[in-house]
Parts: sequence; structure tokens; C-alpha cells
Amino acid sequence: MNYKNTLTFKAFKKSKYFSLKYINYFPIYDTLLKKFRNKKIIFVEIGVFSGGSLFMWRNFFGKKAKIIGIDLNPDIKRFRKYGFDILVGDQSSEEFWKKFFKKYGKVDVILDDGGHTNYQQIITANSCVPNIKDGGVLITEDVHTSYIKNKWYNPSKHSFINYSKKLIDDINSRYPGIKKHKFSLNKYIYSIQNFESISVFNIDRKLSQINKEVRNNKLSTNPKEFRANLGKNSFFYKIKNFFNTKTNFTYLIFLINSFKLKNFFK
Repeated sequence: MNYKNTLTFKAFKKSKYFSLKYINYFPIYDTLLKKFRNKKIIFVEIGVFSGGSLFMWRNFFGKKAKIIGIDLNPDIKRFRKYGFDILVGDQSSEEFWKKFFKKYGKVDVILDDGGHTNYQQIITANSCVPNIKDGGVLITEDVHTSYIKNKWYNPSKHSFINYSKKLIDDINSRYPGIKKHKFSLNKYIYSIQNFESISVFNIDRKLSQINKEVRNNKLSTNPKEFRANLGKNSFFYKIKNFFNTKTNFTYLIFLINSFKLKNFFK
């Protein structure tokens, strides 16, 4: 999809004030957010900058949407006269978010285009995910900062991108028998999508269930297990026959294959 043909880019071009976006973002916006257009939703944007994106989102979502802008800069209060809800606050403050959600309740979409530091992005995600409605999303922009040394002090063990990878582990821990995380959001986050420079957390409590096996109790053909079989031309098959042993060397093969896979993790 050419970004110039997207609905969000057309809304961007109509904006009354300056805004800066990356061209790859517009097709992502359209894909994720078109279901919210012309509906009575609450959309929260963290990081107002020059205000242009506030008008962009109003153009895109329509008049039914409540658009809330959050920024540290008190100058953003000027946009209240256009009908936007404007709050001056710190996205890295848990207390700020407690007061925010006490006032507004659960919201539909949160777009984090704020300060982009690890701390700001992680505190925002932790505070906001439990307060997003089912079917809603948290979109964290510009996560490329997790890879940049100058100004952002990354890569780091505690970067936002590593946090999002941890949340992937977290939602997979819903499978029985997998170690659970001490800090978990897996009862809220149904799935995670990763795009270049954007991480998306899809919220659905009903679908975020502990996984369990189900069978249809029909006739089974009792298929044989072939995963551990050795090919007749393999080195280990010849050793097995020579020593007349029952082992298939599964753990040894696992170790050898793990070594071969190292190149894919560089």
C-alpha cells in the first residue's frame, strides 16, 4: 500500500498545524485503527508536539471520537479551544496515570509518541494496558530508540524492545507448565504485533485465557512418532547399528543442531 493512498496520510495532510511522521507508519495506522473510525471512542495521544497530529486524528476518526492529548509542555493548553481534552502531565509518573484513568475510565486507543525513553515507554505500558478496553490497542511508536546509543543510552538490558520481548514470553506462559512471570500483563494482552519502529499490544481479557488441551474423542489411527527417527545415511544411524543400541541420540543431536542454529541468532 502506497502511504499516500492511506486514510491517515490524507488526514495528516489536512491538519491545521505542523506534524512529523514516518512514511511507514501510515499503512500501519490504517490497518490497526480503521475499525474505530466514525465511532464513539476515547483516543489518547501522548506527545502533542506542535499539535498537528491532534487534528490529524480528529480528521481520521471523525467527530464522535474524544481526542485527548498529553504532553509535558504547558503550551499545549492552547489546543483546548479546538475541543480537544488537553492534559499537562508526565507519562513516566504512575500517579499521573492513576488520576487520569480515575477521571476518564477505560479508553479505546493509546498512542505513545511521547519521550521515547525506556522508562517513559515502560511505565506508560504498565500503567495503561490494564486500563484499555477489550478490542483496544496500545501503540508504542519510535521503538527504534531501543537500539540507539546517542541520547537514548541503548542497547540496554532494560530497553523497551527487550521489555516487549519479555511480554511475548509472558503471553506464552499462559500455556500450562511454562514458568510464570512475577510481573505479568498476560490477562490483558491477547497478542503483540511488531512493525519497524512500532510495537502494538492488542487487549482482550476474554481471549487471554489459560490455555488447555481439548480433544474431539473420535477414532485415532495411533500414528507413529517419527521426529526422533534417524535417516539411514546419517552418521548416528550407522553408530546405532554398529553398537546395536536402542538410543536415537536425541539429546546429542539437539546439542549439535543448537550449535548449527547459532548463525541465525547473530
